[in-house]
Order: sequence, then C-alpha cells, then structure tokens
Amino acid sequence: MPALRKYPQELRDRAQRLVVEAREQDPELSLNQAVIRIGERVGVDPDTLRGWCKQAAIDRGERPGTSTDDAKRIKDLEQEVRELKRANEILLAASSFFARELDPRLPW
Repeated sequence: MPALRKYPQELRDRAQRLVVEAREQDPELSLNQAVIRIGERVGVDPDTLRGWCKQAAIDRGERPGTSTDDAKRIKDLEQEVRELKRANEILLAASSFFARELDPRLPW
C-alpha cells in the first residue's frame, strides 16, 4: 500500500509552477531563493519543494538523474527479482526433497 502523501498533488503542482514563474520573472533568482520564497507562501517546507522541483526537472529531461517512471520500473523489477529468487529456492528445495524420496542412497 503506497504511503499517504502529506501534501495534495494540486498543492505540489501549484508550488512548482509558482517557483518556475518566480524564476522566469527574475532570471537572477536561484532555485534556493525561489523555493524559500514560495515555500513560505504556500506552507511547504523549502527542502521539500526543492526536491519536487529538482525531480520535475529530471522528469522533463532538463537535469540528469533517474526519472520517476524509471525509478518505479526499477523498484518493480527488483521486487520481481526477489520473488523469482524466492520461488527458485523453493523449487530447488522441493526437487532435492523429492530426489531423496526417490533414491535414499543419494548424499543430499
């Protein structure tokens, strides 16, 4: 079950949009200054807002990094690998058990 989000998606989108607009209006405004200014206005911790903005830039291809879709796919694939390894261990143990039942002289 996914974790509950502290902030609604609408607030996240609005805060990110306000940061982009603030930086467009004042090109010399750094990301840190913009997230501090906007974060106070919308009630979001600046560090949280900075992370959202950085991840959005990665998702748009403006920054290097792992996109949200890729991170989800990696997580899903890692889960699948864990499940397959577990199933493989069970099958290996079962085949060993049944092999002993068929021929008790085998050393395993």
